[in-house]
Amino acid sequence: MTLSGDMLIGFASVRGTEGEQRAFNPASNTEIAEPVFGMGGGAEVDRAASLASEAFDVYRNVSLEKRAAFLEAIAENILELGDALIERAHAETGLPIARLQGERGRTVGQLRLFAKVVRDGHFLGATIDRAQPERQPLPRSDLRLAKVPLGPVAVFGASNFPLAFSVAGGDTASALAAGAPVIVKAHSAHLGTSELVGRAIQQAVKTQGLPEGTFSLLFGAGRKLGEALVSHPAIKAVGFTGSRQGGLALVRLANARPEPIPVYAEMSSINPVFLFPAALASRAETIGKTFSDSLTLGAGQFCTNPGLVLAVDGPDLERFIASASEALASKPAQTMLTPGIFDAYCSGTQSAGAVQGVQKVAEGEAAGERANAAQAALYVTDAARLLDSPELESEMFGPASVVVRARDFNELLEIAEHVEGQLTVTLQIDAADYPAAKRLLPVLERKAGRILANGFPTGVEVCHAMVHGGPHPSTSNAMYTSVGATAIDRFLRPVCYQDLPELLLPEALHDANPLGVWRIVDGEPGASL
Repeated sequence: MTLSGDMLIGFASVRGTEGEQRAFNPASNTEIAEPVFGMGGGAEVDRAASLASEAFDVYRNVSLEKRAAFLEAIAENILELGDALIERAHAETGLPIARLQGERGRTVGQLRLFAKVVRDGHFLGATIDRAQPERQPLPRSDLRLAKVPLGPVAVFGASNFPLAFSVAGGDTASALAAGAPVIVKAHSAHLGTSELVGRAIQQAVKTQGLPEGTFSLLFGAGRKLGEALVSHPAIKAVGFTGSRQGGLALVRLANARPEPIPVYAEMSSINPVFLFPAALASRAETIGKTFSDSLTLGAGQFCTNPGLVLAVDGPDLERFIASASEALASKPAQTMLTPGIFDAYCSGTQSAGAVQGVQKVAEGEAAGERANAAQAALYVTDAARLLDSPELESEMFGPASVVVRARDFNELLEIAEHVEGQLTVTLQIDAADYPAAKRLLPVLERKAGRILANGFPTGVEVCHAMVHGGPHPSTSNAMYTSVGATAIDRFLRPVCYQDLPELLLPEALHDANPLGVWRIVDGEPGASL
């Protein structure tokens, strides 16, 4: 497939006239010559949003089977792009080929997961409370509930996952599964990758006979196009993965509309790791090594990167620090996604290292002449310094972490109460640590969306039980996840139908249950009429 540098608005390829931009290779620190991408503006947003609005009632009412087949067609089209997609993503991100191949598998896998979610129909929440005309003192009407999509959704591609959190990523897949048309603003760090995947989706829309406005892809420099997209009255929800600053700006913009809309923004998390005494005593060295592997995975450019380590001070913690330091010393510097991300990482590590009472105890191999290559770093401080230094709790978004020595378990509890909301919290525990872990868990349940034991948080499984979300500032809405089957719930709302004739009801609420979906009838799950 030949890249054109054009936006995809419905079935049309549209050349943007609001400036031009070339893609960038962070490994060579040079622009990629071809193609030149045309940037869009308000006119293109309006055209895409109008098409999405026109498509909404048609698309949301196609059969569940057709909607599922559409998601599967997107997956197949992405696979058919073959090596060209991986090579372009590698050139635009500097990410290793193997990592990108795995990410393509995840992208295809989550599209297929949502096809399954659509087919089983559980997401509709079909619920029936039959009429009780003889009830005293008052009769009850026939009441039936099903969920419907909110409306067209704007999705912002993420910098760190050019496939799995981008054009056909989890936000797009779950919104399309819900029955919502999608308009994607491509991330400027992987324009060519975005066009390739966008064309795969566009082709699926055509071959599945869906309305033109089901999908559009826009390019835009700076904030202008994104602001126009969130402000457009046709847009009813937003999916975003990125910085806290960017996410909160979108939330403010969405709340300032005449009709406020939800923004599901994944933003900032440092993912604390608690090292318990018995676990440290039995395997401090092993934990130190596996921690360093997690910290440097993908140059630390994961929202689940373990950026804070907490433990009671003592010889066993020193063994962990020594092991982690030794492992980090041999980790090569890695190319980061963009010069801006690299600069922000350098600024963050310099800020952490400049705090009085913070010691840098380890660093990875130097970058040498490599452009935009991050050197791993490990810092150590005490609990009092952490509690008094907000900069130590800022996400460094790269292969750097801070180890905090606490005087005792009560000080660990104090830190747990103090830290902001997180995507994840990790417990390194053995059986002897369970009583202390039980004391900590009620705090952690208030602080994080995922709590894991004896692993590390990098690596987010795409499945039914996964939660990739958490209290502010990890996300803008702690009630939802951006990964896993229940991510579809972000783009749905319930509607109750009272005494409507069956011919006017959604099929999921017909007495005979022609779709065969799971339902609650008169309070009994799975019951049929």
